[in-house]
Amino acid sequence: MKTDILIKFFILSVLLVAMAFGPMPLYAQSVREAVVAGKFYPAEPQALKEQIQRLTREASAADVSLPSDKELKALIMPHAGYVYSGRTAAHAARRLEGRSFSKVVIMGPDHRVGFKNGAISDVSAYETPLGRLKLHPDAEKLRKRYDCFRPVPASDKREHCIEVILPFLQFYLKDFQIVPIVFGSGDVKRYAAAVDGICQDKTLIVVSSDLSHYLPYERANHRDKQTIKMILELNAKGLAADSNRACGATAIRVLVNMARKHNWAPVLIHHENSGDTAGPRQRVVGYAAIAFYGEASMTQSSNMSEENGQLLVKLARQTIAKRLGVESGVDEDIPSRLSDDIFQSQRGTFVTLTKNDQLRGCIGNLLPDKPITEGVRENAINAAFNDPRFPELSKAELDQVDIEISLLTEPQPLEYKDADDLLSKLRPHIDGVIIRKGMHSSTFLPQVWEQLPDKPMFLSHLCLKAGLAGDEWKKGDMEVLTYQVQYFEEEK
Repeated sequence: MKTDILIKFFILSVLLVAMAFGPMPLYAQSVREAVVAGKFYPAEPQALKEQIQRLTREASAADVSLPSDKELKALIMPHAGYVYSGRTAAHAARRLEGRSFSKVVIMGPDHRVGFKNGAISDVSAYETPLGRLKLHPDAEKLRKRYDCFRPVPASDKREHCIEVILPFLQFYLKDFQIVPIVFGSGDVKRYAAAVDGICQDKTLIVVSSDLSHYLPYERANHRDKQTIKMILELNAKGLAADSNRACGATAIRVLVNMARKHNWAPVLIHHENSGDTAGPRQRVVGYAAIAFYGEASMTQSSNMSEENGQLLVKLARQTIAKRLGVESGVDEDIPSRLSDDIFQSQRGTFVTLTKNDQLRGCIGNLLPDKPITEGVRENAINAAFNDPRFPELSKAELDQVDIEISLLTEPQPLEYKDADDLLSKLRPHIDGVIIRKGMHSSTFLPQVWEQLPDKPMFLSHLCLKAGLAGDEWKKGDMEVLTYQVQYFEEEK
């Protein structure tokens, strides 16, 4: 009895204290406090705002031409101390002026701890001298849905790559929440599919990354220009092939993967290194500001969600399995889930089969002359059994092949004056290309740029595929059309 009275008295005391002092604040452990304020940037709010304003004035002196008919989708920004990389970061951040985003997904590299996969904090907010930023509910959604994401408290306590970006965002944007992701080693394509699934309208992607580290000034400039070229050409394979290109290479590759899927066009805004700002030139760190622009909205008529794209992949597998007279291994009733109008819209489609990462069949229709579901069924059969380059797919091979679905935009003529002009207008990893000359024609999907990243080599192989001489494109009299794709790889 006495115990019950004591418990009630304690609870009443707590309630009285709460009423006297107002709403209780967030528990300290639920807020990720600033750990590099006063080191990488000023800890005093007014001094921090004044530094960002000063850096913005410096950045406004040199401007670049940006697409007026597209919408900002993503930024690459550096994350060193503001005295070193702040001017480059300001070049990127000032693109946010007058814009509104409700969610910002910030992706950066692990510098401090060492872990596999991705770290997504389970705190409720990040704090900087400019205030608190709440985590968007999608942060928890990613942790729960994907086993490649988990909280890593040790990273929260030490990692700076997310924090350094936040004051710039707070200076320009209002009323937004964040999804902070710190990447260790892992599957870039899986990361990209996960992040893509939470990117609706009013979402901004920010990649936090510096470029090369601790090279002499001239060598760093040369190497950084190569890296920037790879990013502008959406060359994820090149970025992965070399070390010391960018500390945030994984996050950049995730962004490049998404840009290729949604046809976002990157634009270089500014680049320099610490030797241009506040450091010695014997050992410098490189920085770049790059913006990605895409269509104003991700409308249902032009873009398929990742979930719906996976339904099309499963439809292709079921279709091939039925033709072979075997079980597909897909438990869902796929046809009943394809009733949405988007599946009946007419698009060009390609179905690609690979086995051990080698092509095993690829057939499609370039023109939007049939509903998507009909095109996927037909092209799945043709890729498996009617591609003249390969024997028919056997029952034993079905479980060994991976399936990819590509949805095409309508091909558009590419006007060009000569061979050099043609090379200048092709966009590697973005454009699929069709060539026609007389009775000869052929196409390569944008994915083929992975194997043939060199423009002349790409065109030469395309000519050979059409039955023409490999240098036919140099004559400048071929009909050339380009298109873009949204593609979906089979989930492993």
